Order: sequence, then structure tokens, then C-alpha cells
Amino acid sequence: MHTASQDAKPLPTDEHHPVSPWSYNPSAWSQRVPVCVLAFFATLIASHLAAFQWGLIGYVWDPFFGEQSANVIGSDIAKKMDRWVGVPDAALGAIAYLGDAIFGLAGSTRRWYERPWIVILFGIDVIPLGIVSVILVLLQTFVLGQWCFLCLVTAGISLTLVYLAYDEVYSSLLFLWKVWKAEHHVGSLWKALCGYPTPSSQRVIAEMTSVESREGS
Repeated sequence: MHTASQDAKPLPTDEHHPVSPWSYNPSAWSQRVPVCVLAFFATLIASHLAAFQWGLIGYVWDPFFGEQSANVIGSDIAKKMDRWVGVPDAALGAIAYLGDAIFGLAGSTRRWYERPWIVILFGIDVIPLGIVSVILVLLQTFVLGQWCFLCLVTAGISLTLVYLAYDEVYSSLLFLWKVWKAEHHVGSLWKALCGYPTPSSQRVIAEMTSVESREGS
């Protein structure tokens, strides 16, 4: 019997094989390792700030603003957030950054279609963290009128992570959207999300990795 799966072209296994609309593979290790390194570095910084908020250390390292850093992360706003959430905001940041590093390492170089759910969780962890970091910096500027050097560093890292991660998240969402458009069937979409191959998902992958698709994007 001749089936649709027999007509499907072999899927690319080279981690450097481009994925439409990009000229590269957004799931390649060369794209993900910088994210993991930056996220782990931010985890260490946030852990240092959390240790101060928990009273485990009595200082905050800051080569530019001196005592302002301690005033910022020990402010009434920070303490109020601590009471609302139950843990210091810096500790939440450390957990989120560590999650970025873990999700960045999870899966193969084909995870944009083999494990879209991992990529989407990765995006959910990275993108809101970047938004929260910007909000906190704005609070420093316009509410407290003081600055925290390490907070600015982590905010910069957060925005960089958003920039580095959005292409892979976009590819996975585009893949799922094309699968949905092909069948308008929840079951097929769910299988694609979980990484189970279907004739529709195989065709979409072939389309997104074909030379013609990249030239037309």
C-alpha cells in the first residue's frame, strides 16, 4: 500500500540545516549555548542578591553605585513583593534564570519540531522574565531614584536572552500553526506539540527546511 508517509522527503538531520524563515537552525547548539551560559551567569548574580535579601550576607557587590544597591533590593517595594510572593524577588529571578539554562540544554538540535513543548516552555520562562526585569529597572529609576548595578546587569542579560531565544520559539509556533492550518484538527496539533510525527507535520517540516521555502521567505 502506498501511503502519504512514503512520499515524505527525508527530514534534515544536520544541526546547521537552515529553517525557514531563518538562514540557520535556531535549535543548533551554536544558538543555544550562549543562552545557557548567560542564563547560568545571571543565576549566580541573582543568587548573590537573594542571599542579601535573606540576610545570609551583609553586603551587595557594586563597583559604581555603592550603597544604592543595598537600598534598592532592600527597599519597601522589594520587601512588599517578598510578602506577596513568599520569597525574595531575586530568588525568583535565580530560579527563572536556572530554568532558562535547563530548558536551553534540553532536547536535540531538531527540538523546534521534535519537542515544540520544550521550546514553548523555554519561551514562557525567558520572555516574561525580560519584561519583569525592565519593569524593575523602571521602578529603580522613577520610584526609588537609585540604581543597582547587578540588577542592571541581569536586566541586560534578560533582554539579551529574549533576543537570542525568540527565533526558536517563533519557529516552533510557526510549525504548530502550519500543522493546524493543514488539518484544523486538535488531535494532530496535540501530536505535533508532543513531537509525534503525522503526515501533516512531516510535510510542514519538509516545507520549512526546503530551499524553496527559504528563498521565498
